Amino acid sequence: MRVKITLACTECKQRNYNMTKEKKLHPDRMETKKYCKFCKSHTMHKETK
Repeated sequence: MRVKITLACTECKQRNYNMTKEKKLHPDRMETKKYCKFCKSHTMHKETK
């Protein structure tokens, strides 16, 4: 089952991206490097609730 998740920047804590992920294949929180338009650089983004 795919669930909607929100990714937040670890630097400025802004919620920038909405994605979906497969809950069975990736049960832990997702972490990826994305561009943050508030920081104006590529930073790590973590899954939030």
